[in-house]
Parts: sequence; structure tokens; C-alpha cells
Amino acid sequence: MNKPAILCVGIVSLMSLSACSVKDSVVDSHVSTKQTSPSLSLPAGIKKITSVTKKDEALVIPFNKYELDNGLTLILHPDNSDPLVHVDITYHVGSGREEVGKSGFAHFFEHMMFQGSENVADEQHFALITESGGTLNGSTSTDRTNYYETVPANQLERMLWLEADRMGFFLDAVTPEKFENQRETVKNERGQNYDNRPYGLLRERVNEAMYPEGHPYSWLTIGYIEDLNRANLNDLKKFFLRWYGPNNATLTIGGDFDEAQTLAWVKKYFGGIPRGPEVEDPEYTQVTLPEDRYISMEDNVSMPLMYMAYPTVHVNHPDEAPLDVLMSILGSGKTSLLYKNMVKNGKAVQAQAGHGCSELSCTFTLYGFSTPGTSLAELEKIARDSLLEFESRGAQDDDIERVKAGIVSGMIYGLESVSGKVSKLAAYQTFRNNPNGIGHDVARYEGVTKADVMRVYKKYIKDQHSVVMSIVPKGQGDKIIKPDTWQRYERNIPDNEDTSDLVLRPGTSDFDRSVIPPSGKNPSISVPEIYRAQTKNGIKLLGAINSEVPTTTIRLRIPAGQTRESVAKLGLASLTAAMVGEQTRLSSAEDLSNKLQKLGSQVSFAAGDKFTTLNIRSLTKNLDQTLAIAFEKLTQPKFDQADFTRLQKQQIEGLKNAKKNASTTASNTFNQLLFGNNNSFAYADNGSVATVEKLTLEDVKTFYQQHYGPQKAELIVVSNLNNKQVNAAISGLELWQGNTSSMPAIQAFPELSAGTLYFIDKPDAAQSEIRIGKRALNYDATGEYYRADLMNYNLGGAFNSRINLNLREDKGYTYGAWSLFRGNEFQGTYKAQAGVRADTTADSIVQFRNEISAYAEKGMTDQELQFVKNAIGQRDARNFETPRQKLNFLAEIMTYNLDKSFKEQQNAILAQITKDELNALATKHLKLDEMITVVVGDKAKVFDSLKPLFKNIVELDPEGNPL
Repeated sequence: MNKPAILCVGIVSLMSLSACSVKDSVVDSHVSTKQTSPSLSLPAGIKKITSVTKKDEALVIPFNKYELDNGLTLILHPDNSDPLVHVDITYHVGSGREEVGKSGFAHFFEHMMFQGSENVADEQHFALITESGGTLNGSTSTDRTNYYETVPANQLERMLWLEADRMGFFLDAVTPEKFENQRETVKNERGQNYDNRPYGLLRERVNEAMYPEGHPYSWLTIGYIEDLNRANLNDLKKFFLRWYGPNNATLTIGGDFDEAQTLAWVKKYFGGIPRGPEVEDPEYTQVTLPEDRYISMEDNVSMPLMYMAYPTVHVNHPDEAPLDVLMSILGSGKTSLLYKNMVKNGKAVQAQAGHGCSELSCTFTLYGFSTPGTSLAELEKIARDSLLEFESRGAQDDDIERVKAGIVSGMIYGLESVSGKVSKLAAYQTFRNNPNGIGHDVARYEGVTKADVMRVYKKYIKDQHSVVMSIVPKGQGDKIIKPDTWQRYERNIPDNEDTSDLVLRPGTSDFDRSVIPPSGKNPSISVPEIYRAQTKNGIKLLGAINSEVPTTTIRLRIPAGQTRESVAKLGLASLTAAMVGEQTRLSSAEDLSNKLQKLGSQVSFAAGDKFTTLNIRSLTKNLDQTLAIAFEKLTQPKFDQADFTRLQKQQIEGLKNAKKNASTTASNTFNQLLFGNNNSFAYADNGSVATVEKLTLEDVKTFYQQHYGPQKAELIVVSNLNNKQVNAAISGLELWQGNTSSMPAIQAFPELSAGTLYFIDKPDAAQSEIRIGKRALNYDATGEYYRADLMNYNLGGAFNSRINLNLREDKGYTYGAWSLFRGNEFQGTYKAQAGVRADTTADSIVQFRNEISAYAEKGMTDQELQFVKNAIGQRDARNFETPRQKLNFLAEIMTYNLDKSFKEQQNAILAQITKDELNALATKHLKLDEMITVVVGDKAKVFDSLKPLFKNIVELDPEGNPL
């Protein structure tokens, strides 16, 4: 079930404020032709548990499940559609297993697991996978921690060696230095994603009020700073020994591999790791509130927020599915009651419902961001009235059909990546002890009745108590819904310290684990076959066949982006795109939304620098109906005044809120300084408050009439249909008529005041956002731009680049730092950036300068040259897997008029390029005396420390204007 959700340790965005969920939204996938032979000989110490194969058209992920003698569960999903493998190891431990006073341990430990093990050096884990052309990460939720990597298929043995070494041979490699460094990194992550982000502390406050003191969900997965500060190395080691045994883990592998060889490797690397303590499933206890709890906070935000949260059941509970249907009725999309009662009438910028589920509890949420003139108390009343409205109308057939269609389509879209299939298998095994959970999911949602939905409403929502939170701008405490009725308690931290000795579980090996396994033979990589066409009215078409899944993804690019709007009318392209996505002359927006949801399809419009893009995603069986809706929106917009007023207000409030985000402010200011006040693309796509306030409906109509036409439009398609079938499907586009404009002249860029610091004050900011850079090369697929990107890779383009290793891994100043070249056909930039702890702002700039200047003067090493050649040379194995990836590849070809052989040309350049050539590019492009610096931070904390670093300092307001 797709639910509005956020990562438990990720970014809290304006648009996603529902509770964390352990469930994934990507489910089913392509079925491989490879199947396990019934006579497959198993290595000693591995037993087969079960197999699931595909039958007819049933939605399943075929797999074979095994178990090792030490309790490790192994799930194998062969899929030879692409030359890659995805490896996931999930441990059944998250913040829900933590003790009072030791919050954040599960997530902290996730960080530590990337710091090397007995046979893997510090920072080597990232280096080996990146050099292999792979990608990797980890994540922590309330209930599980997983580590995963996607690599070319020839790297599988190496991945198993890496994962086994940190499962069984980790503790001896943990040092106080690594511990302290990662403690600082986690604190920086909290600062960047919670303390320094608008609405970032919402969930922490709600959870404290929702759950009893001491309940493990009463704190966030990121934990409290004071708990992180109190942690010691022994605590961490004991956490590992308690929870990180193979009997509490599931190893899932999907992709192109030989099953017999994989089983042998798993036995070799994991078989000698001893079992850990036995782990029982956590015990579920119903959460109830004795009364409504009103809480509030003042935050650095522009839009007040009303947020209501009800405790319900737990993940996989029989009532979870009907509660999800209730969520959809109340607050999902333009068919929902909250949209009708809050957003459509202009009372709220956004309003949604959510039902996030975890192992011990689910939370049903209703929220809205109020518009000027609407109080939070009024939004609360509307929310409660909407509940009463549901009670009187009940669930309807359309509601049930919409939700079921969303379930099935979501599962089929999940066919598109091996990582999606693997993560789903791992989650089903971890929380149900059965990887084959898709059939049950389909059945439980298809079995929901209208009576079920009303029953769960009356049981869990009607007359039940909730946490009601108000978040208001600083200094506006009088705007909360009502005075707080619940106060944050002083946390009761137990005094007793665990003084027991560590009981180690040494692993055994009959081979030398210090030897890095060799890579297998490089996989054969081929770019997608493409076809070209042109419609009668001039639309250029570029397509590729993706036979793995019965879906179609389409991107129609109309040259009607920000470059077509004047500086006086910034935001017009974006507002026009939003209006085209509303009602048409033939249908209401609600009717169109209802149809799309029942088809399981997505249709949206968005404006960027050059294009306004119509994005379409559909099950191929529903393509004709989906295209009919998309074409109706494109060619028959109604341009209603009420829609315009509402969307204009939403865009303005969104711009105001963006100014509260330090990272957004820093990036927008940097771009404006580089490309000048006379070029519209130098500004945010949504424009500025001052310009959007002046736009009129006639402006939108005129922009549409002048720029929305088929000439110079481009259509990119990835589908399981062939080119003839695609041409037939899109034939309706040939009736589209309209004007097309030429690309306007780019105004001269301003002369940079190199060496200048541009400073924007953000009072009380826990972090400072830094941008250092200049104008640079325009895009060129096989020219100097491509080569400069290769040059930068070791400096700031990879996780284990010099910049990130210095600022994050060595200094602990930041959650992440990098540098990059970015360009298109009319502009380019070089930029180094990071969000850093406030007290390290000045030294972070010094470190950036040191790394950039040293790289420019001395260049890269022979080892770094080989690293970039290996990493870039092998990553194409994972670049053409999903329809979205294929679409991006086609878009690059279309935008820059490339032949698909440009990838071969790039590979030839990569193979032949020398260290001297790359070092010469570093000397040419990495000149600090040509760069400017932008800092957004707390002036009271950091400004004085910056003064000695700059001869010229200009203070700006959040709009980029000099003070």
C-alpha cells in the first residue's frame, strides 16, 4: 500500500509528514527465466526451506529460501534481465529495541558498520563498492536495520565477503577514534535533517506525547543528542553482540547470478559466524490516550501547521488494510475529503491523511498547512467535521476500487528494479517470517468491504483521543489551536550502568579472510535499443522497448519552461503548468483524479529551466485511457479563476517556506549570483514572492497560448509495446495544435566578485550551509565537460572523495560534503558544498580550500586514476535497469542530439585518459581566486570567525538583496 511516509532517519519535508512505516511501496518484479534445479546439491550446513515460482499471471516474486546452521536466513531471487545483483542484509533490530537513555543506538550503529572490520580497512568498504561501479547505503527504522548494495554481477563474491566480515569480524576493528567521528556525523545528521529543518521536530514532539514514557517509539530513530553524548564504546559493542547475530538477520540476493555458486559463497563467508543470543519478536501492546493532548511549538517556518495523530493497530494487523482505505478517503489526492474541505476552498496550502505502520504501533494522521487568514483552530474544526462527513457518507464503491487499483499498480511498478524486489522479500521475511507476502497483501486489501471501513473508523477514530499539534512561526505563539494540555516531561534516565564484561563470539574460517575476493569476468553491458519517429504535427519521438514489465512511462517535453518567462514574471511557467494539471473544459479535476487512481496511473505537469514536462506512468493495459486523460489536460485546460487564486496562493506560501530552509536559500542565492538578475533561470523555478503575487490569470492564458504547441516538443517513451504500437497509442497527440516559441537570448552573465563571501543570517541555525564555486563548462557528452567530471570524481564526486573523507569521516563536521560540475547547453557551474555544524563553519571553508587547492596544484595519484577508471567504467551495468533510467538515457540523447554510441565514446575516453590530462584540467578549472563563497548561518555564532578569511564580505537578505 502506498502511503505518504518519510524515512525514520531521513528528511522531514513539507509534503511528507505522516508517520514512519516499515512497509515498502515497491513490491513485485520481473520474473527470471532462471529457476533452481530440483537436484541442486546444497553445501553442508545449508538447508532449503521453501521455493516459490511464477504461475500464470499471479503477482509473486519467485525465490528460494534457505537457512544456515547458524540461523542466517538466505533468500535468492534469480533475475537475469540486467547484468547486476542487489544484496540486502536486514537485521531485525531498530530503535524499537533500544533502552531508555540509549536512544539513537540502532542508527548510530548503522554508521559504525561502514567504518571497516577486521579484514576491511577504514573507508575501504565504500571504496571497494564504488570502484566496482556499485552503489551502497544503509537505513534504520524503528524495527529493522538494513545494509544494501547494487553492483555489476561480477562483484557478488566481493559483496558477500564484505557483509560477512562486518557481521562476524567487526568488534576488533572498532576504535575510539572511529566511534567519536561517527558520533559527530550522527549529530550533524540530526542537525541537518531535524534541528535545522522547518517542521523537523514535529515527529519527536508528537511521539513523546503519543507514547508512554519509556516506550521505544516515544523517541525518534535518530535519538536525542544527550543520549548520543552519553554513549560509550562498550555500550556500542554490547549492542552489536546482542542484536547482530546471523540468527537475527536475513540475507537477500537478487539479480544475475549462478545459484549453486552463490550458495557455496554464502556458506564459505557466513558459515563460520556463530549464532547470537536468541531474539523474540517484540510484544505488541495497544496504545491509548486518556484524553486529547494539545501540544505546540514555535519554529522557523512561514506556514502554520495543524497535525492530528491517533494511535491505531500495528503492521500486518487485520484492521490495517481498512484503516488504509479510510486514510485514502479522508486525505489522499483530489478525491479526498480533506482536499475538498481544506485545499479546494483555499483554507490550506496542503492537507493529507496518513497511516504509517510499524511493528509495535500504527498512527493515523490528519494535517494541514494553513493559508493566511485561516487559523489552525479552524483547520482542526474542518478536520473533525470531515470525520463526521465520512461517518454520514461512509465508504463508497469508488473508494474501494481506487485503493485496490493503487495496490495492484504499485506492485506492478515494483517489477521495475531488482532492489525493489529484494527489499520487499527481505521485509516480508523479517516481519512475517515468509517472503511470499504479496499474495496476502493483495487478498487482504481486495477483501476490504465498505462495512470494514466504517467499523475501523468507529473503533479507532470516532470519539477516540489524539495528539493535536500546532507549529507556528516564531513570535506567533498566540496562533496555536489552544494552550498546551500536555507538557514534555523531564526524561527519567536510569542510573544503573551495565558493568558486565563483553562476551565475544569469535568466528572461524578455513581460509584467509584478509584476501579480497577477485572480481569475476566483467558483465556484457549494452545500451537500450532505441527507435525514432515524428508525428504529423512535428513532435519528435524517441523510444525504447522495456519488455520486463507491462508498464509504459512517457515524458512529453514542451519548450515552455522558465527561460520563456520574463524576469518580471518569474514563476509564470510553474504556475501555468500547475493550472494545466487542474480541471479541463470537459471534466472536473476531481473526476480526472478519480479516473486516474482507479487506473493506477499518474499524470503530472512540471516546469523546469527549459521545458514544461508532462509525465505519464501507466500499466500498459490502461494506457489508452490514461493517455486520453493526459491529452485532455494538455489540450483542454479550463483556466478557472478559482483554481488560479488557490494555486497562486499555494505557490507564494511554498516560496515563503523555502526561504526558511538554509540549504535551499544557499543554492538559490549561489545561482543568482552566478547567472545574474536578468536571466530568469538564475532564480528558483517557482519564482519569487514579489513576482508571483503580481501574476494574473490572463498571464497564464497568454503563456499557454504562446508556448504550448507541438512544434519543437519532444516525446520520450519506454514501454513493453513496440514502436508501431506506441505510435498508434499516441496518435491522439497529432490533433494537438498550438504555438511554439524560440529559445530567447541568454543575457550576459555578471562579472563575479571573486574571493567575496556572501552571507545570509539564519538566527539560531544549528548548521551553516556553504557553497563555494563559479561558472564553469556547459554540457558536452564527450568533450571537456565530460573529462572535467572525471577529474572531479576523486576530489568531490564520490563518497570516499577527498572532500567528504576530510569533512565527514576525518573531522566529523558534516553529514556529507561534495563538489561537482553541472551544465546544460547554455550554462554551467562548478560548486563545492556542505551543511556543517555551526561551530566548524570557518574551518570547514579552510578545509574546502585546502582540498581544492592541493588537488589543483598536485593533481591526483596513480591510485586515484585507477579508481575513477574502475568506478565509472563499471557503473553502466546499473544505469539502464528501470524505465526511469532508460527514460533519462533517452532524454540525454534527445536534449543534446546525440547518437546512442556516445556511451561507447565516453568509455573509450575513460580508458585512454591520462593522469596528466586530468591534472591539467584540475589546474585549469579549480582556481580558488575565481570563486565566490555563500554561507547561510547564524550570524551571532559564526560571522566573526569568517572575517579573517575574506577581504570582501557582503551581507544579503534571504531574497539575495544586499543589506
